[in-house]
Amino acid sequence: MVKKEKKIILFSSPGCSWCNVAKNFFKTHKIKFKEIDISRDIKASQDCQRHGCKGVPVVLIGSKWICGFDQKKIEKTLEI
Repeated sequence: MVKKEKKIILFSSPGCSWCNVAKNFFKTHKIKFKEIDISRDIKASQDCQRHGCKGVPVVLIGSKWICGFDQKKIEKTLEI
């Protein structure tokens, strides 16, 4: 499982199929995460864009930004 509990934020939007894939991934691995809907939170949307992410999902693990659902990057960052 995850060696060290890192804070995870999933930036998503309604109707995003890859956002659902990301949510299911975290739930399947019993990993806690906070979800932020960027269609309701303009500041969060701007933060994602500032870090080079033009679409959702965006996964923030600790201080590492991952644009899109990149399972290998997520697993490596979480050390699972």
